[in-house]
Amino acid sequence: MALTQHASRPIVVDGVEYRWLVRQRPSSSQGIGAPLTFAVELPGVHGAVLVVTTDAARPDNWIGSPSAVIRPAQVAACVRAALRGGWRPAQPGPAFLADAALMEAS
Repeated sequence: MALTQHASRPIVVDGVEYRWLVRQRPSSSQGIGAPLTFAVELPGVHGAVLVVTTDAARPDNWIGSPSAVIRPAQVAACVRAALRGGWRPAQPGPAFLADAALMEAS
């Protein structure tokens, strides 16, 4: 899975450039308060994508659930934790699923 170039944002973590993305519109489940997720990948590489689930809803959820805004510092912290946890972004494979609350605590 490749992130779209025009909607994703660049971020440099420890000298390596990645791209990250939060869906532009909520999915049906995210609209009713399911947790916000974001994805991270190495640009130009067909490697495993990091998919991080947060512990809060999207700010545009339809029912007013407590929400979160993802900041680049949080993305960088999750990338570092995922790399320590075994994510290999340059190697092909399934998405590496992670929980932001657990990653930021490590």
